[in-house]
Amino acid sequence: MMFWYSHDMNGWGWFAMLISMVVFWALIITVGVLIYRASTRSAPSGTGPTGWHRTSPPGSPEQVLADRYARGEIDDEEYHRRLNTLRGSSPGTPPSS
Repeated sequence: MMFWYSHDMNGWGWFAMLISMVVFWALIITVGVLIYRASTRSAPSGTGPTGWHRTSPPGSPEQVLADRYARGEIDDEEYHRRLNTLRGSSPGTPPSS
């Protein structure tokens, strides 16, 4: 009478248990990897995706001017003229790097 309702597991039960175990360990490993990557990520260094380095802080007038030049809104001559004006040098001198 003890095993009247057949409490042992059939083939589908084993399959469901196997799938749930694989999903469980994949979830644990994914969380571990995400925590590791978040903890070892270095602070932003100000380099863009192509490796160029900003010489002025984001949002500064020089950076806005450089962004406009990069988008092609202003030409080379106008960029250097405005950059010299921002830096306070005379229009005939080349910008300091």
